[in-house]
This record gives sequence, structure tokens and C-alpha cells, in this order.
Amino acid sequence: MTTRLNLRELKKQRTRNALLRAALELFTSQGFESTTVDEITEACEVSQRTFFRYFTNKEEAAFAVQEMVESRFVAALRERPARESPFEALRHTVVGTWEALSRSVEEVIPVELHMRTYQMIESTPALLAAHLRRSIELEEEIAHVIAEREGLDVDTDPRPRVAVAAFSGVMRMTGRLWGAGEDPSLEAIRDLTESYLDHLKPSLGERWSHEGT
Repeated sequence: MTTRLNLRELKKQRTRNALLRAALELFTSQGFESTTVDEITEACEVSQRTFFRYFTNKEEAAFAVQEMVESRFVAALRERPARESPFEALRHTVVGTWEALSRSVEEVIPVELHMRTYQMIESTPALLAAHLRRSIELEEEIAHVIAEREGLDVDTDPRPRVAVAAFSGVMRMTGRLWGAGEDPSLEAIRDLTESYLDHLKPSLGERWSHEGT
């Protein structure tokens, strides 16, 4: 019985991955708005019903891998050592996320396709608006994590939200610069991100709490 369940779940995962890869290949080659669900399902030889079993709509498919990466980022941030300052925790987490990105993403789609998808989102007005909305929600979640780490109340102490806003601003800027550049590699955006994050260190590099010192 357990073997049958495992095989069933494996088949579901393979179907989802196939749909996701087909969707992203089509989005990045012919445009998000020009791609229909029918084209995605035809590429995988499945029905529309199967697509909607895994994704609510095309937008959810477009952000599926990004959502996975963001979830792992937040989980990794929660696990950073308490002795690290907010900046150190954020920087080490994002660098570690980039280093682990190829392994986690490759389980679903090629990293190169994920990079092209990021560029496609940045250049698609409808998706960019959704991306900014998602970024605001992610910033709020990260600010709460930072506040918890420092023993602060995020609603009375502005520093967690300010720090995360600065951090996120750098991430968005490097993403745009990378997207407009000629090198679409993972190494290029990682190096650019590290370089720009280092400019935040003078203001965010110290602990806010003296506990444990």
C-alpha cells in the first residue's frame, strides 16, 4: 500500500513538473499573455482539467518556482545563528540560497529556464505588478522574522521593516540590472547581489540587542 502511494505521488510530481516546464518554456519563448492553457496542456498531452488540478491559473505557474525559492529563503533565515546581526543573517541567507538554488530548482526545471522566467516576469507588466505585490507580502514576513530574532515588536519598533525594505530594495535593483545585462547566469546575479549588499553593511552590520554579548 505504501509503495502504491509513493508511486502515485511520484507520478503526480512528474506531471506537475512537466506542466510547469512546458508553461515556462512557452511563457519565455512566446510571451506570458500570448500563451494559452490549451498550448501548455497540448505540450504535455494532458487535459485542461489536469492543469487546473495543479495550478489555479497561468500566473500561479509563472511564480511556482519563485515561491519555492522564497519559502526556502524564509525557512533558512529562521535557522541562522542568533549571534548574527540582521544584516549578517539576511546576507548569509541570500548567499546560501543562491548556492543551493541550482540543486533545488534543478529538481523541477533547469536553472537556465528559471533565470529566463525571472527576466520574463520583469518585462511583463501584468506579472511585474503581481511580483511587486508578492514582494511586499514577503518583506512583511521577513520583517517579522527579523523582529523575532532580535526580540522586538515589529509594530512598535520600525527597524525590522526599515532594514528589510533596504535589503529588498537592493535585491530588486540587482535583479533589474541582471535582467538588463548580457550575462544571464546564476553566478552573474549572485556576484552582483553580493557586491551591492556589501554597501548596506555600515548601517545594518551591528546587533540591535545586547543580549548574549
